Amino acid sequence: MKRTTAVFLAVLLFAGACDGSASQGGGSSGGNVPGVTDSEIVVGTHMPLTGPAAAGYSKIAPASKAYFDFVNAAGGINGRKITYKVKDDGYNPATTQQVVRELVLQDKVFAIMGGLGTPTHSGVLDFLKTNKVPDLFVASGSRSWNQPDKYPGTFGFNPDYTVEGKILGTYVKENLAGKKACFLGQDDDFGQDSLAGIEKILGAVVAKQTYVTSNPNVGPQMGALKSAGCEVVLLATIPGFTALSIGTAAKIGFKPQFVVSNVGSDPATVGKALGAAAPLLEGVVSANYLPLNTDDTSPWIQLFKKVNEQYNAGAEFDNNVVYGMSVAYLFVQSLQAAGKDLTRDGILAAVKKNGFQGPGLVPLRFSDKDHSGYGGEQLTKVQDGKAVYFGQAYTTDDADGAVQPSTGQAVTPPQNGIPAA
Repeated sequence: MKRTTAVFLAVLLFAGACDGSASQGGGSSGGNVPGVTDSEIVVGTHMPLTGPAAAGYSKIAPASKAYFDFVNAAGGINGRKITYKVKDDGYNPATTQQVVRELVLQDKVFAIMGGLGTPTHSGVLDFLKTNKVPDLFVASGSRSWNQPDKYPGTFGFNPDYTVEGKILGTYVKENLAGKKACFLGQDDDFGQDSLAGIEKILGAVVAKQTYVTSNPNVGPQMGALKSAGCEVVLLATIPGFTALSIGTAAKIGFKPQFVVSNVGSDPATVGKALGAAAPLLEGVVSANYLPLNTDDTSPWIQLFKKVNEQYNAGAEFDNNVVYGMSVAYLFVQSLQAAGKDLTRDGILAAVKKNGFQGPGLVPLRFSDKDHSGYGGEQLTKVQDGKAVYFGQAYTTDDADGAVQPSTGQAVTPPQNGIPAA
């Protein structure tokens, strides 16, 4: 009897181990893929709904959820509705690790989609890899996401910060030649990667400063840049610190040309932080790779506004909302491409195969050997309180490749607003 019981327990333990192994590696959708049933796909993310990066960024996840709800109302993907679990990390790396563990170990999500932040998401890469959780379309341009050998399940979305730095640096070189160019950036990969791209084009900047998000005072940094005689200041800043930088400069009579990373340049978000000083944004140069929220002629903006009204309670429509819906659209495309027999391995294979077409102005670079997102941007300038595109879209790499006009073509969304299988 004891031997029979022992054998039975061993068989159960072996079967459990096999089930766990299948769920970690992907398996089939016949009940052993985490977060996937015949009627549901559970996906999770971490977002700064509060804290120093909440301004603007807290609107991204609700916008993504609104697009998922729009798709769900039309029947979902292969009969499955998308459930999007959003957890607040306050832009605090320690909290990010806690909430991502909850999403994976307690909520059993199929994938993490759109986790936001360079310092925050960097700390969960190894955990997600160990648990074989697809880590899709990270909301950051860090080059850390593009390490297919080390992190085969992680893919970016934004153009990486070095690509962006090269494009912004090219603008300065061609349009502000001879002026003293300087830099202020976040004290992490965001700032470092941006500066690397800028200096590939301009050479060493005249002066450089950094900030940390826990200290909302950039007075010393802006004072140092003023003392250095800076005439152009390139900012690798999140929205709140873009506002702090521009507002602080005005207070000390410092009036350089500001050239700002896309991630911190949405006029609606930064203007709200500046309040009565919002006119200081006039003439600020930045770049983008998605349709602008103010372009009512864009069919993508028309679609996203419709979704926003119906499924996002008519939230203020800014470029953060455009971003949230754009990344959700790409995720839906990925699910469609992965097919009805949805597995973790299957969706990763679908993303690597690429071929996606959506609202982006430039192509996505996904392949077996490239896990970065969009490959370039187009320059913008703030005019009458709105960002306006000028010139043409450019693409480049994060090495020494040339900055050159994009060969990508804009597409229109499907008539029903949902990508076809």
